[in-house]
Amino acid sequence: MVTGANRGIGLEFVRQLLARGEHVVAACRHPGKATALNGLAGEHPGRLHVLPLDVAEPKSRANLLHELPLVLAEAEDGSPGKLDLVVNNAGVLHSGERFGHMEQALLEDSLRTNAIGPFLLSQALAPLLRDIEGERVRNVVGGAGGAVNSLPDTRSVDRAPGPADGTQLRRTVVANISSQLGSIANTTRFGTPSYAISKAAQNMASALLARALGERGIVVLALHPGWVMTEMGGEHATLPTADAVRGLLAVIDAARPAQSGSFLDWRGESLPW
Repeated sequence: MVTGANRGIGLEFVRQLLARGEHVVAACRHPGKATALNGLAGEHPGRLHVLPLDVAEPKSRANLLHELPLVLAEAEDGSPGKLDLVVNNAGVLHSGERFGHMEQALLEDSLRTNAIGPFLLSQALAPLLRDIEGERVRNVVGGAGGAVNSLPDTRSVDRAPGPADGTQLRRTVVANISSQLGSIANTTRFGTPSYAISKAAQNMASALLARALGERGIVVLALHPGWVMTEMGGEHATLPTADAVRGLLAVIDAARPAQSGSFLDWRGESLPW
């Protein structure tokens, strides 16, 4: 499932997931206006379902949860289908913010869309996420009182082997599309405050979700896509959308339980909190 799927990074996620044979649920605020997304649905009948979602609105989230089981494919044993990847991509960036002229309404809108909405949606989707039998998160934070800085360095994390028959174990991942602008340690200037504050909050939500879902073997990642050439990225962005998503999918595919709760970029490099 991909949110904010009508354009930019979200649309590219849908495109690349479909290209490799996945069944995808794509959510966006106005499906009727999502021309490119609906075009993909026509090209991949039965493998792409487009549903309405305004992630910041409780009623919209509830409606999605009502519709979702109806479009999830049944498992081989006839049981209801499950999600093995959720990409919380929907987000908002308000431009032109200046210190001394910040408005509460913009801060609240950014928090609802970038942090509160994705967190509550993930919580609501939890029963529909596929459990990974025998998998448990290891060394996530180092105990109930562990500090954020004790999250693992994923560049040297143990890569757990797959099943004994040599096949790749497919893990369930909640991927929250974050930003390096949400890094408190990397803050060097005053800029995009409502976006930066909301992404820092989203990062905490990712760390907490990793704790909540860890016993089920579900991996939660906060992912920085790079400065991507999208409408949000602006005219000076340097990274093609297809390259960013290709990198993010590689990070997601390689994710292991010990990485859950980590803050990574599209190359798999750790970012400071």
